[in-house]
Amino acid sequence: MKNRLYISIGVLAVLILFYILNINQQKNYQSTSSQIFDFNQTQVNSFLIKSESATIEIQRVDTSWAITNNDSLVLKENILNTFFDKIFTLESETIMTKNSEKWSKYNIDDLLGTHLTFYDFNNDVIETFVFGKSSSDFSRCYIRLGDKPEVYLVNQNIMFNLQTRPEYWGEKITEEAL
Repeated sequence: MKNRLYISIGVLAVLILFYILNINQQKNYQSTSSQIFDFNQTQVNSFLIKSESATIEIQRVDTSWAITNNDSLVLKENILNTFFDKIFTLESETIMTKNSEKWSKYNIDDLLGTHLTFYDFNNDVIETFVFGKSSSDFSRCYIRLGDKPEVYLVNQNIMFNLQTRPEYWGEKITEEAL
């Protein structure tokens, strides 16, 4: 009877040891997320979105925002607020590659990627980011910071918010609004 008890305690101790080792090994495979943007909306005077087919610039005018070189559309505040809310909550989760030759695989090279450049009040570039669509996970996208070789998978997909169509950002001025 005592032998069975010792064997059972020994097996239980081995199982607990394997469990603890397994937990420690799995910690190595967890992705860590970190904030991408080290600036905030108050530091931004304008931003430029450039895809392979079009470009749009949104600029601060006093306390409001406007679409540059477009006087027939008024900027939709809700679209702009959603854009800033999503952009400044982006977090990098997993590094996908450090090899610039693989950028096209992640739709993030200079031709396929959507470029987002932020400018400060002196019209100096704060930072440029290149975004690419994920072909396997539609709830996330890829990001590259400027000319750095690293490509990251981010925690949400903001590709829809990086539209270059003026009609997405603005609405026609109506006589009632005047």
